[in-house]
Amino acid sequence: MSELFEKSIRTLELPRVLALLAEQAVSQEAKRRALSISPETETEEVLRLQDQTDAARAMIGLRGSPSFSGVKPVAEALDRADRGGALNTRELLTIAGVLTAARRTREYFNDDAQEKTAIDHLFLSLHGNRFLEDKIKTAIVDEDTISDNASPELADIRRKMRAAQAKSRQILQRIISSPSYSKVLQESIITQRDGRFVVPVKAEHKGDLAGLVHDISSSGATLFVEPMGVVQANNELMELGAKEKKEIDRILAELSADTANHREDIRWDYDTLVHLDLIFARGQLSYRMDAMRPEIRRDGGIVLRKARHPLLNPKSAVPIDIQLGDTFDTLVITGPNTGGKTVSLKTLGLLTLMTQCGLHIPAASGSAVSVYRAVLADVGDEQSIEQSLSTFSAHMVNIVGILQETDKKTLVLFDELGAGTDPVEGAALAVAIIGRVRRSGARMAATTHYAELKTFAMTTAGVENASCEFDVETLCPTYRLLIGIPGKSNAFAISKRLGLPDDVIEDAKAQMSGESVRFEDILTELERKRQALEKRQVEIDRLAQQREEDARKAKEFRQQMERAKENARSRGEAEARRVLQDAKETADQTFRELAELRRQQARADAAQNLNDAQTAIRAGLNQAQDRLRERNQESEPIPAPSRPIREGDLVEIPGVQTPAQVVSVGKDGTLQLKAGVLKMKAKAGEVRLIEDGENRKKKPALTVRQSAARQLRSLSAAASELDIRGMETLEAENVVENFLSSAVMGRLETVTIIHGKGTGALRKAVHDILRRSRVVKSFRLGVYGEGEAGVTVVTLK
Repeated sequence: MSELFEKSIRTLELPRVLALLAEQAVSQEAKRRALSISPETETEEVLRLQDQTDAARAMIGLRGSPSFSGVKPVAEALDRADRGGALNTRELLTIAGVLTAARRTREYFNDDAQEKTAIDHLFLSLHGNRFLEDKIKTAIVDEDTISDNASPELADIRRKMRAAQAKSRQILQRIISSPSYSKVLQESIITQRDGRFVVPVKAEHKGDLAGLVHDISSSGATLFVEPMGVVQANNELMELGAKEKKEIDRILAELSADTANHREDIRWDYDTLVHLDLIFARGQLSYRMDAMRPEIRRDGGIVLRKARHPLLNPKSAVPIDIQLGDTFDTLVITGPNTGGKTVSLKTLGLLTLMTQCGLHIPAASGSAVSVYRAVLADVGDEQSIEQSLSTFSAHMVNIVGILQETDKKTLVLFDELGAGTDPVEGAALAVAIIGRVRRSGARMAATTHYAELKTFAMTTAGVENASCEFDVETLCPTYRLLIGIPGKSNAFAISKRLGLPDDVIEDAKAQMSGESVRFEDILTELERKRQALEKRQVEIDRLAQQREEDARKAKEFRQQMERAKENARSRGEAEARRVLQDAKETADQTFRELAELRRQQARADAAQNLNDAQTAIRAGLNQAQDRLRERNQESEPIPAPSRPIREGDLVEIPGVQTPAQVVSVGKDGTLQLKAGVLKMKAKAGEVRLIEDGENRKKKPALTVRQSAARQLRSLSAAASELDIRGMETLEAENVVENFLSSAVMGRLETVTIIHGKGTGALRKAVHDILRRSRVVKSFRLGVYGEGEAGVTVVTLK
């Protein structure tokens, strides 16, 4: 990376963005790496970095960021352990923290995810070491404390130490509590000197308490004496203390050796965790900036949609649209001071550098950025008193360096090109410099006040004008960048609004050449027409949006009407099913009574009982038929027969699928019908003639006894298995209910309904029917060999 490229990076304020990135990192090493990031110049490497940022942002959105709080440097400690040194407790706890972070980060990763990402391999490469992690944490409570559980030997030593301390304290407690020593002691307390328990004795009574003097107070009035009775206990305590220290050293050495044996895995985990920390920091920064991944182009073009400078307040920053490199390779931005030209230029350069660093950019969808070998910028006041350089000279030094480095893989940014010298010469130099940069193949954007450059851009292929919009009425810039429209200084309009006399303004206009005046007038007229067209476009967009909203509301209204219509139809069908259900329940009751009649056939007149049952069935069905007729008044009309209905014809009653035979036709047109054991009357207009019934031979009418016997024979042969797979739910309801009625009449105790597994909707409907049925005692799903969940076994009452 050249010195000029590094200077341009600082000029475009990339380090400030990297500082924001470092704030999102957790570990100190990741923060350091974030601040030292430099733009990548290879397209494939930029794509890899962008893929990593994408993956981190997606994971953060799903389950937050992994914890990197325990990731601290361990390289020096690992090297010393490898050389045989013993690590201290702080270093061992730091290593345990890295192992904990590696384990938790590995647990955070969901390796069962169907979609693979660019950072999966980093998660999978983490080793962790739960055994070593637990061993260190079990042995070391904190930096100053080794746990008794570190080893059985240490636990035994400390148990003995506590016993020795208790023995010493017990002896000393008797001394300080004894009345005979109250005049000898300075205070009735137990203290320590050099690790040994002592009591404070008055100097004038030092001979009254036999023992060893370990210390004297500064005044000389108090001696700290170890009574002879506790010397042995204190000696034992000192010996145990030495053993304790030796055992602790052994434990630390052992843990250090274990750490050295796994140093490569631990070092790898640390580096990987720091890398992941930096990647997730990029994802966090993307969320903070409300940024997105730009498309990476290879043709040198740039398209930024609603781009915002990342260092400006997002609530007040005005998004801009910039494009470069498609139909033109040079963009000349003009407009008044403080209008946003330099910010637009910096936004273009900074977002390009952010992309090459693997960062998402604050822009809208559809933005695209190319990867450049270098982004070279000459922006800001480069005046240097120390180097005796004027503003113009300092800019020219930068420009000379830029011209030496430009090629087709370079993005060049010039702020106020040619400024700081004679306007005529400065404009000429600016045109020549632009031409030189264009011949090198570089992409370029430049800001200027020179009208000559506006004309140059309008008359030169591959060069495009742009301007920062300025509201003359409010004397405020709007900070909008307008591609394709040259800007004007608005000096006369601003001066007039600020109160400059008209005659002064007219004198100033007279000093301008006629061509310049006409050019400014043309720009003014173009600006006026542009604003008018923009207002029209805003109104057109508003009307189009309103039209779309009206169309959406109309569509929702139609859908609501369709749903209401469907709901009404469903309610009618539900009511009809309810009426049929009532009829079926009446029939079920009658069937149960018929079953009782069969048991009494040997003792009673079967014919009379069957006639009574038949009458009850007719009455119940006639009532159901009346209710159905009331519900179906709005149904489709019954088609008129093609000829008069005669005796022996087959007809169909609406709502009842079983055909009935015409037994006789009354003088008033009333039809006497017979369907199995059932007989009923109906008007000719209430039934539909089955046309193909005309050529059928009339069968002799059966007596009630014969009909009942035939029905009983058919019911006795009722099937014990029903297959309803492939049926709709409504269709299956009628079939299952008829099947259950036949099974009851056939005196079956157990039947099987085959409904299949599928989605379970048909099984649920069958179980709902069985729960409502009065003839069902219990039911269950099939077991292995019966069809399992694809069948239901029903036990009848």
